[in-house]
Amino acid sequence: MILEVNIENELANKAANNIRILSAAMVEKAKSGHPGGAMGGADFINILFTEFLRFDPENPQWINRDRFFLDPGHMSPMLYSVLAMCGKYSMEELAQFRQWDSPTSGHPEVDVMRMVENTSGPLGQGHAFGLGAAIAERFLAERFGEWMSHKTYIYISDGGIQEEISQGVGRIAGFLGLNNLIMFYDANDIQLSTTVAEVTAEDTAAKYKAWGWNVKTIAGNNAEAIREALREAQDEQERPTLIIGKTVMGKGAVSEQGDSFESKCSTHGQPLSNAGASFNKTVENLGGNPENPFEIFPEVAEYYAKILADKKAYANDRYAEQQKWAEASPELAAKLEQFFSKEVAFDMSLVEQQQGVATRAASANVLKQFGKQVENMIVASADLADSDKTEAFLKGTTAFVKGDFSGRFLQAGVSELTMAAIAVGMGLHGGVVPVCATFFVFSDYMKPVLRMAALMKVPVKFMWTHDSFRVGEDGPTHQPIEQEAQLRLLEHLYNHSGKRSLLALRPADADETTVAWDMMMKENNRPSGLILSRQNIESLPLKDGQSLAEEARKGAYTVVENENPEVVLVASGSEVSTLVQAVRLLEGKVNCNVVSVISEGLFRDQSSDYQENVLPSGLPKMGLTAGLPVTLQGLVANGKVIGLNHFGYSAPASVLDNKFGFTPEKVADEILNFLNK
Repeated sequence: MILEVNIENELANKAANNIRILSAAMVEKAKSGHPGGAMGGADFINILFTEFLRFDPENPQWINRDRFFLDPGHMSPMLYSVLAMCGKYSMEELAQFRQWDSPTSGHPEVDVMRMVENTSGPLGQGHAFGLGAAIAERFLAERFGEWMSHKTYIYISDGGIQEEISQGVGRIAGFLGLNNLIMFYDANDIQLSTTVAEVTAEDTAAKYKAWGWNVKTIAGNNAEAIREALREAQDEQERPTLIIGKTVMGKGAVSEQGDSFESKCSTHGQPLSNAGASFNKTVENLGGNPENPFEIFPEVAEYYAKILADKKAYANDRYAEQQKWAEASPELAAKLEQFFSKEVAFDMSLVEQQQGVATRAASANVLKQFGKQVENMIVASADLADSDKTEAFLKGTTAFVKGDFSGRFLQAGVSELTMAAIAVGMGLHGGVVPVCATFFVFSDYMKPVLRMAALMKVPVKFMWTHDSFRVGEDGPTHQPIEQEAQLRLLEHLYNHSGKRSLLALRPADADETTVAWDMMMKENNRPSGLILSRQNIESLPLKDGQSLAEEARKGAYTVVENENPEVVLVASGSEVSTLVQAVRLLEGKVNCNVVSVISEGLFRDQSSDYQENVLPSGLPKMGLTAGLPVTLQGLVANGKVIGLNHFGYSAPASVLDNKFGFTPEKVADEILNFLNK
């Protein structure tokens, strides 16, 4: 037995050295990248992928696969190398690392068919995505049985541990007792510009233990120690596990003289040859050929071929188990298939709306119905369920607690950034419809995640209430002014599929809110954001006794129409109602059209004829927004936008409307002044 283990470790070490060579070679050829961390983490990634990670090599989208989330995306060479050994990347593709139109980008971009589960963005987000996936797994296993259980593995570095988002991940994962989550902390004590000792002296193990994690510290480059730690983590029944692996930065690197060049800060973020090490000597030291570094050793290739065959056999056994379950439970099997199809069945006709209410209240009426109809919707709120009105959903279910994921609500606590990333991780896992909610001004905390969701095309539903300075007495800290303009920028940004990267919706009344939710629920390949009012809003005028809200699906539509308009007035959200009231005051003086623009992006995607019909080029245009004027500037062309160029003040909403010039009377005067009347 000892002999067998020695042989096994010898082959594992050779495979790890192969990963080191490929990682260093990618960076060397690109003359750009991070070889040191990838070389240090090679032992863990090799043991994980060969001996523990369960996946189907022929069907990477298998819903019951273990998930692997890489947090430090700069260690992409390590991931690409092990995936090349799994047959997902060619040597030619590795040699094109960081080059135009190459699948081996500087930081991994989500590509499930190549076994890349997440785009690795700013440090910290990747492991939060993993937490979301682990929650989704528990949610689904609760409903369909433990036959579909699987693990979520996360790889994090010193930087990710230091990012503030790790506080939220550590707290929530420990609180929920997610024993299906196993995180490896690559603790090489070296950062890009400094050593870890120069920035922190915290006891990481004690911190995670305090959060309720199972923590084990090992020699991170020792194959047997890694195996033992992973076995213990898999056997853990009550807690998530953190494996602190004390690894060696740039392991195997040597100088031109053959002396060790390990644990040097310089190998972190530049090719070995630029860092002062010798690339050729390092490759030789690791058992490779400097003339042909892009090569998988024959014995390693044979080893991985056997491993992949074993994994395929394991997956086949799981498929057979699922088939037996499906035959015994056809209704549940159909439901599971529907959950993962991304198609959501619901009947909006059952939503009963009141008129003249705040759009957050209108949203609550929709969520109440979703709570009854959409069984795989998970709603999260950052300690604001009563204020953002997600409590309408919560009243029909329960919040997740340790050992019980039968509910559909995540009480994230005051942790907007972490909550948003968790929701994205749920979306990456699949099988659930994630929604997360907070105040609009706190979207500032969520912007990094929102951007990553847009980049990865994850259909998370972001929901923000208290959308303007009309928050009132809470004061300027809680009054969003520039937030909508920032959000709208993503509507102008296209993803790699050529589609606008975000659907941002600010409904003008209760009926538009219903339509907005319907649109968001039908978005399968991009995130969407819903911006809702705290205060009541007068419902928009009817036409022939019917609401025109269905027209909002085109992004913008005419709410008030005159045969001979002299001006077109443009707004979104509660300001549309203000314009309508102002126009009433101007009857007989000025003929005005009023346009509601729930989404400029959607509007710009309509035909040029439709856009011209709604916003005729020959007419002057004036916009009204509770935010920065630039929010509407693209719609009014050379016209005027009434907005705010300053922060809010603490006062009742009605007082602020008057002071800032947002009453119907003052807006009517502005219209007359704009037209020189």
